[in-house]
Amino acid sequence: MKKIILVALLITSSAVFSQEIRLLKGAITENLVVNDSLQETYSIYLPTSFELSKSWPVVFVFDMNGNAKASISMLLNAAENEGYILASSNNLNDTLSITQNVLVANRMFNAVINTIPIAKKRTYTAGFGNGARFASILPTFVKEIEGVISIGASVGNVDILNIKQSFQFIGIVNRSDYNFTEMLQVRKILDKLKFPNQLFVFDGEQGLPDVKTISTAMRILTLSGMAKGNVVRDDTLIANTYDQLMIEANSFLSNKKPILATYLLSDIERVFSPFIDLDSLKTSQKYLRRSSSYKQANRIQNSYFLKESFAKEDYSYYLEEDILTYNFANLGWWNYQMKELDKLDKSAVLFERQTASRLRGYINALIADNVDFIAAAEELDLEALNLLYMIKTITTPNEYFSYLKIISNSAKMEDYGTALFYLEELLKNGYDNKKELYTLEHTALLRITPEFNELVEKYLKEARYDIIEQ
Repeated sequence: MKKIILVALLITSSAVFSQEIRLLKGAITENLVVNDSLQETYSIYLPTSFELSKSWPVVFVFDMNGNAKASISMLLNAAENEGYILASSNNLNDTLSITQNVLVANRMFNAVINTIPIAKKRTYTAGFGNGARFASILPTFVKEIEGVISIGASVGNVDILNIKQSFQFIGIVNRSDYNFTEMLQVRKILDKLKFPNQLFVFDGEQGLPDVKTISTAMRILTLSGMAKGNVVRDDTLIANTYDQLMIEANSFLSNKKPILATYLLSDIERVFSPFIDLDSLKTSQKYLRRSSSYKQANRIQNSYFLKESFAKEDYSYYLEEDILTYNFANLGWWNYQMKELDKLDKSAVLFERQTASRLRGYINALIADNVDFIAAAEELDLEALNLLYMIKTITTPNEYFSYLKIISNSAKMEDYGTALFYLEELLKNGYDNKKELYTLEHTALLRITPEFNELVEKYLKEARYDIIEQ
């Protein structure tokens, strides 16, 4: 059963007044108004244990598409386990400047802080992908932020980090994620800057971490607060968390994943050094790093990192060249590259499968960046844009959006042959949204041609317009 609490919201403007709002415990309360003068809203989650008489830690979660409910939902179970409040804005967007997004976030911060009793020095941020990058930039502008949980993304900008205003950075990443190698590199930079940080690495088909991993990240924030004296020390919690993480590290070793074990043991040392004598742990780490199993696995992983870096250079070089020269003839080369990755997908070697996944993620991110760059230009280069979408149909053949953009752009340029070719490719892939097809931008003339309707009838059984036999 959902429990409801009533709290007073004090909004400061030219006048001060109170407004009663209803917040749910153990559920997400959506579309709360930031203030009466702006059309900005946010969502909030209160754990079932929430009480107004206590102060609570809060994690502000960021989604750069402004989907507050979805972003909170992904962290909800962990927040319930660890006793954290979650809040997220509906008004952040990649199309806004960093300054505008920071101002939106800051207004949400103030609204939440004026609504809920927030524990001093227990304000954190979190996010996924681009939202995580933004979350890691905010502590530079908002000194009250004590830590960041970054899922699937590195620090947004290491150049603006200030050791005098450090924060706890906790990265979480799948080894199949194309951001994994960057996060490893940034970890070294953070270590040199003496920034407190952890990096939880996991394997598996799922792209996102499980509830246990996210809960552990929140627990680390709590332990960090204990180490700083901002949270009352709880020796039972410290011991239980240490044991839990050591069991996980031993599980990695049992499953012949010594690299993941070393990553985790290193983080255990970082987290628990203020609380526990770790001499035996340090000795165990030395033995593990000297073991043949670790050396062999590390050597293999590094060799794939090297191959991956060469492939990335090729992708970046040829994509730039293809765009500059409108090299449609090179689509065959891209098709060959994806077939090579298909072979790695079927490999019995885990490192090869992970490399293929990272390279796919990299090229798709590279394409997306170039699409955004061209789309933002004053004079739109439709040919270059079409080429990028054509490559995207090769790298991600089951995503319909790219086919639709090619059809629309080609029809706009009156290149009906290309439009019809990609229409058939789209329909072959199982696309069946006839309504969307017949309302696609720039295709008014294309849609009334016999060729268009023949293809629709062939794959979707019925065309909107009659086919006139000649």
